[in-house]
Amino acid sequence: MTTFGYFLSCEEHGPKELVRQAKAAERAGFEALWISDHFHPWLDEQGESPFVWSVIGALAEATSLPITTAVTCPLIRTHPVVIAQATATTAALTGGRFRLGVGTGEALNEHVIESRWPPLAERLEMLEEAVALMRELFTGKLVTHRGEHYRVDTARLYTLPDEPAPILMSGFGEKSTALAGRIADGYISTGPNAESVQAFRQAGGAGKPTLGGLKACYAADEGSARKTVHRLWPTQGIKGEASQLLPLPRHFEQIAQSVTEDEAVNGSPVGPDPEVHVQAIRQYVDAGFSEVYVSQIGDEQDAFFDFYAREILPRVR
Repeated sequence: MTTFGYFLSCEEHGPKELVRQAKAAERAGFEALWISDHFHPWLDEQGESPFVWSVIGALAEATSLPITTAVTCPLIRTHPVVIAQATATTAALTGGRFRLGVGTGEALNEHVIESRWPPLAERLEMLEEAVALMRELFTGKLVTHRGEHYRVDTARLYTLPDEPAPILMSGFGEKSTALAGRIADGYISTGPNAESVQAFRQAGGAGKPTLGGLKACYAADEGSARKTVHRLWPTQGIKGEASQLLPLPRHFEQIAQSVTEDEAVNGSPVGPDPEVHVQAIRQYVDAGFSEVYVSQIGDEQDAFFDFYAREILPRVR
């Protein structure tokens, strides 16, 4: 049976509002939480970017829902040893309700520490080494590591959960999806691509959870919902590798000027028609995702939760 969760957007909302939304999501009948992990928002218009680990600590006490980062980059901005400690502590705090979602990241967030942005092939190597290193630290043993990309000297995690937190991986292209199948405990994507799910399973991910996320914009008027999406998430219409390569929100704003409203909406369910939202979610279910997460764009969060509790979640279940 498919799990339906809510996707908390750290790019749009501050920490207290994210905690409030998580509690509202649980009351509305959502069964799990995703939360983004950014240093910068994509655009200044989005306006926020709190430190995700502080927010997750509050979420752990505010709700009983499982939490997954979607996704953390344990490569440059934050060393994998630090992410391993944060993950172990969070898993212990939540009683095993936490999963670490990882990916190769974006220059937008990582360049704040290192201006050199490695090519994808190198970042995939770094991620594979980082995941192996974190799993070694999850054993609670003393770890010294001399790898291709990371050096660790006599590090040991003392605060550990009963069971290590699963590590899930985001993958969009052929190489990253294959790596996810080989090293990860689950797969994360933001598109209803059945071929990617199948590729993950064939690469070693058979029987592992597959998580898909989408953005929606409920509003009483479809036209106003479309305008909200175009204002806050025109980045959905940016194609190619730009999302991984551009370093600052102003660069995304510049390129987003050429994104039309239709390109920004880009398949996101918008407006008040329940069938539009149901069909968008079913695309993920039909593609083979075992968990589907929905994020509401804009400020009408309470109206969204009421709408989904009444009209959407009963239908997709």
